Amino acid sequence: MKTCLLAFLLAATAAAQLKTENVVLVTLDGVRWQDVFRGMDRTLERRKDAGMEGADGLRARFGGKNSGERRAKLTPFLWGTVAEEGLLLGNRDAGSEVTTRNRMLFSYPGYAELLTGRPHDSVITSNDLRPSPAPTILEIARDELDLDRTEAALFGSWHVFRGIGASRSGRVLINAGRQALDFPGASPRLEELNRAQFEALPAWGEVRHDFFTFEMALEYMRQARPRLLYIALDETDDWAHGKRYDRTLEMIHAADAFLDRLWSAIESSPNYQGKTTLIVAVDHGRGSTPETWTGHGKKIPESEGTWIAAIGPDTKAHGALRGVTGVTQSDVAPTILTLMGVDPAKLGPDAGTPIRLILGQ
Repeated sequence: MKTCLLAFLLAATAAAQLKTENVVLVTLDGVRWQDVFRGMDRTLERRKDAGMEGADGLRARFGGKNSGERRAKLTPFLWGTVAEEGLLLGNRDAGSEVTTRNRMLFSYPGYAELLTGRPHDSVITSNDLRPSPAPTILEIARDELDLDRTEAALFGSWHVFRGIGASRSGRVLINAGRQALDFPGASPRLEELNRAQFEALPAWGEVRHDFFTFEMALEYMRQARPRLLYIALDETDDWAHGKRYDRTLEMIHAADAFLDRLWSAIESSPNYQGKTTLIVAVDHGRGSTPETWTGHGKKIPESEGTWIAAIGPDTKAHGALRGVTGVTQSDVAPTILTLMGVDPAKLGPDAGTPIRLILGQ
């Protein structure tokens, strides 16, 4: 009871002062904190079993004398715009930690924790397609803010997001995997992307290329102007499981470029400029050695280590924070609801707590 009261008081106090009206959440599946905060991994940069034996061009593009140079080349938006105007959490080299509360340490449990504010280890034990075990922030925001279905939307590269995104089918707009978008009045650009996604066959079964997921989400944002938009990218994890560090690096760099374009679109739109927060997170970490970097899960050390980035009108320019501990994946959902003026207690008594640094406190 005391925890719920504290969360309610925090939300009420924060909501009265916050400038944020809209939130865009982007997840980059399985991107390691090591790659974000250190840049290209020197233990992998020449390994044949990581696809890096002949990657001289990549080493030239993403290499550097120290971690600062390498990470700035790999993710220039995160280390330029976000590090200068927002914050990054999760650099364990600097004593900053973000961890999962779920102990499954793979995708569906991680996304369920992100979207519902708590782990569901007794229920979500596989990556099978099934409805969310609890109402997600998309559903809660729609109900509490009386939004139209199109104003709480999810675009994902992985088909399982058709279940992950909501506990009840049809409550919010979800387009995931190679799925036709049902959006009457879609712009010509959106219709073109909708058709083209089926012509570019991915290397894996029930997924689509991140390019289409991002481009469709961006065009949808411009046209439908959702209050809460979630973009779930996937190919970073696919290439890591495929033991291709070269392609993993390229996809991390491409995802960073997507974020740059997304933030530029937000800041140039009268509907979003000065009143939108962008949050970037991941579903799980992965191993840190040449033998374990491709995997994650209970048997892979360091899989619980994740990271979060945020930029917006309420988030102060902290940059890459040092010595911040106690932040968990469960804290993302209550942070988003608080930013939108919704009581995070709606997530239930076991949920995380809002990340006060993102709220500007």
